[in-house]
Amino acid sequence: MLGREASERREYEMLSELAAKAAESRGRRKDEEKCALRTDFQRDRDRIIHSKALRRLMHKTQVFLAPEGDHFRTRLTHTLEVAQIARSIARALRLNEDLTDAIAMGHDLGHTPFGHNGEVFLNERHEGGFRHNEQSLRVADVLECSETRQGMNLTEEVRDGILNHTGKKMPFTLEGQTVKISDRIAYINHDIDDALRSSVIVRDELPRDCVESLGGSTTERINTLVSDIVENSDGEKMIYQGDECAYYMNKLRDFMFANVYYSNVVKGDEELDKVRRLMFSLYDHYMENPGELPAEFGRLAETHGLAEIVKDHIASMTDRYAIGLYKELSVPTGWKQAWQRGPSGRGGGPTAS
Repeated sequence: MLGREASERREYEMLSELAAKAAESRGRRKDEEKCALRTDFQRDRDRIIHSKALRRLMHKTQVFLAPEGDHFRTRLTHTLEVAQIARSIARALRLNEDLTDAIAMGHDLGHTPFGHNGEVFLNERHEGGFRHNEQSLRVADVLECSETRQGMNLTEEVRDGILNHTGKKMPFTLEGQTVKISDRIAYINHDIDDALRSSVIVRDELPRDCVESLGGSTTERINTLVSDIVENSDGEKMIYQGDECAYYMNKLRDFMFANVYYSNVVKGDEELDKVRRLMFSLYDHYMENPGELPAEFGRLAETHGLAEIVKDHIASMTDRYAIGLYKELSVPTGWKQAWQRGPSGRGGGPTAS
């Protein structure tokens, strides 16, 4: 049987000297008895995979608001793609794949409904501001609970990787740095794929020099970028990308912001106004009616403050749950019943025939 101690010994035999070792972890905030089979990093990954917060990501927007096609990315599919890219880099550099996977799977647990637009609007409304990386760590530390534990009590290496997967500060492990750069590789390339599928852009509009340097397909670009990182980072104490690839990836990112992320075709001003109104209305409703908070959030309000818990509740919602709740709170019951019956009383709305 390959138990925890044998797995820890094998890390020293197989991984790079620069890789994080589970046996040398900085530990958890609360001490726990070690698992007989799994290393601490494996245990962290399993806790995240089995969490409710991760499951909710399947119904949270990546870029397109309420996409109708089956193949558009969600926040969960984005997470899986980040994990795949990060593991490929970690394996090639002989880093700790368990730690890499745990950070990747947990990095977006705190994302709001409606993608980054939801984050912007919640940041506007909540007095303390909102940043999804900080919320992801809060989910892991406080909000996600089991029958025996409040919070996931993750190792410091995973917590640091989640918190610093975005922003100026670099994670202190190479595995965390790998996830940070893999996140950018993933979202730029899969967002291009979704934008092409939806005809928001056409392939000929992609910057020609970027295509010539990185590749014309999603597969080619990811392979180019991953190979470049491995080549430049091998044996180094930081995860690097070569100057040429970094230049063209940033140019693609700028292109996406100009032509997709801020495109009225993807998110028209009228649709964004609806999302803002929805987010503000839900936030204000729970601030005025704290007794309607779910029990698990209501219990936390006494120690964390009402505004903080209302923010937590709004951020935890999926797109469809938030829309359904907004309708429930905004449309009087009698009106809803009349709408369902229709003018003839037979159902189908006002235009039913």
